Amino acid sequence: MPAQNVMGSREWLLLITLSVIWGGSFFFTGVAVRELPPFTLVTLRVSLAALALLIVIRARGLSMPADPRIWAAFFGMGILNNMIPFSLIVWGQTHIPSGLASILNATTPFFGVVVAHILTQDEKMTGRRLAGTVIGFAGVAFMIGPAALSGLGSNVLAQLAVLGAALSYAFAGVFGRRFRAMGVSPLVTACGQVCASTVLMLPIALFVDRPWTLAVPSVSTWLAVGAIALISTALAYILFFRILATAGATNLMLVTFLIPVSAILLGWLFLGELLEPKHFFGMATIVVGLALIDGRLPTMIGRLWRRPHPDIG
Repeated sequence: MPAQNVMGSREWLLLITLSVIWGGSFFFTGVAVRELPPFTLVTLRVSLAALALLIVIRARGLSMPADPRIWAAFFGMGILNNMIPFSLIVWGQTHIPSGLASILNATTPFFGVVVAHILTQDEKMTGRRLAGTVIGFAGVAFMIGPAALSGLGSNVLAQLAVLGAALSYAFAGVFGRRFRAMGVSPLVTACGQVCASTVLMLPIALFVDRPWTLAVPSVSTWLAVGAIALISTALAYILFFRILATAGATNLMLVTFLIPVSAILLGWLFLGELLEPKHFFGMATIVVGLALIDGRLPTMIGRLWRRPHPDIG
């Protein structure tokens, strides 16, 4: 079944919820990375998420598939959606400011539009979709502020790492479309992906980070790891694959425009951070871009244009 171009209210609600969950993950990651090296943190994130999802699947009386083709797809998704982007982003954020990383990560819809155009038949690039992506990206850049771009010319490798993560996410969005055709539910897909990611990441963490040599993390670090694993990974990927199955890869990638909005609003609600005029302008610009990509804005304008106007005079 081809993906729909215009998302319904249910898909938008799921997308906004996902952005809030992933927006909060930046805070938890910032806490955990103070005491845990990148590969160890990523391994804990996916392994604890896998354990939680396996418990949920068992509690619901479900079982993991035995088909080798499905497990090969799980490993492919684990590489594209977890192993590569998680590692690149965590490493990149140790060398560049988080604001710049957020702007670079917001290029994911650009890559998503191009990759989906090349690799799919039902998510081709259109002028409306490309224009909406440009407007949405401009909103993210304006909201975060020009100061975040001050380090754009330095630490080029770290910046390329975050861009590489965005490209990997775009390929993952298209790759993940196959699970619906295989008859695999979003819950089982999310579990299979993080199980495969655990198998891939564990030897890397053991070899590179030598976690047995690390000091015992504090309680706050363990709480942050738990939040990242259970909320920002386990729950988030159930929503991720549900949106992907109904709305398509291009629409799913729009979550990267909403994540900075969620992060800023969460900071305002719970950390007492101030909302500045640039935040409101940036959010409004993002909304316009999303509406343009979704198709509602052009449709609404077209209806108003075609509506007969009463004669005056």
